[in-house]
Amino acid sequence: MSTTLTEPFAFALDAALEARRPAEVRGTGRSDVRMLVTDKATGAITHRHFEDLPALVRPGDLLVVNNSGTLPAAVVTRQGLRVHFSSVRPDGSWLVELRDRDKPYLGDVLGRIVDLPGGYQLYLERRFGKRLWVVRPPFGSVPDYLARYGRPIRYSYVEEQWPVSAYQTAFATVPGSAEMPSAARPFTPEIVTRLVSAGVGIAPITLHTGVASLESDEDPYPEWFEVGEYTARAVNGAKAAGGRVIAVGTTVVRALESAVEDGRVVGTSGHTERIVSTADPVAVVDGLLTGFHEPRSTHLSMLEAICPTGLLRDSYAAAIEGKYLWHEFGDVHLIA
Repeated sequence: MSTTLTEPFAFALDAALEARRPAEVRGTGRSDVRMLVTDKATGAITHRHFEDLPALVRPGDLLVVNNSGTLPAAVVTRQGLRVHFSSVRPDGSWLVELRDRDKPYLGDVLGRIVDLPGGYQLYLERRFGKRLWVVRPPFGSVPDYLARYGRPIRYSYVEEQWPVSAYQTAFATVPGSAEMPSAARPFTPEIVTRLVSAGVGIAPITLHTGVASLESDEDPYPEWFEVGEYTARAVNGAKAAGGRVIAVGTTVVRALESAVEDGRVVGTSGHTERIVSTADPVAVVDGLLTGFHEPRSTHLSMLEAICPTGLLRDSYAAAIEGKYLWHEFGDVHLIA
């Protein structure tokens, strides 16, 4: 099947463009990925390598990264279904997704009870949207339970089960994400050192990302985030000094833009329902390092709030023509 890009982003993704193995397995290391660079000021689209990043940002720029660590969030039930633990809700309940093979399981569950490893039973209280359920886990700590019984969420394009270490970024210090904040995956200590030596700042936020929606055009649901006082000061200081704030991942965009008050970032935490789009555009983010997103993905609406639609469409056409790789183990896209 060929891959084409049509109006506006309704392209079909060729299976050959799906990254099936981590970069360090198919290449020389985590940073061994390609990077498409889209220059918003000139409209230029160029093909680079991720290791070129320190030469493409400027002294005084600030990279904001997500320090959320990935949980082994998938467990298999005695009924043969997979449960993906997605995210905690403000009242302490959790959202989970049931999957049968590689598709969301949308059918009924007898008694609304699924049997989990360890002798636990999980009661499905009610549906949340079409494919998620609200549950109250019968054990004290979901991360502790998953550390014992879980494994990383894996979709069919990934050819084998990789350890949870393959789903952690260099910045992961706060466990909580169902799926890896993958834009930061190519970073290595060496590249971080080069960036800092070049006068580029790095500051963290935390946003625990839930399960992705590969099957529909669902809007993002509430996710827990925290923007600390240090990062708020760093963002405001960079902006005041004329530097650019470059988000490493769409999760960072969501967190930062959820922390804006009167045009400035403030330290805050909680569950955000913010959906960044052209209808609700960015206030502080100037650029974005991200992966390549699914056809009709709501992430593309966020990208349109940062990059003009025509230029973004041209960038995706260039990525498809250049055979860039998609998904969490794939290549990256710098928009700045």
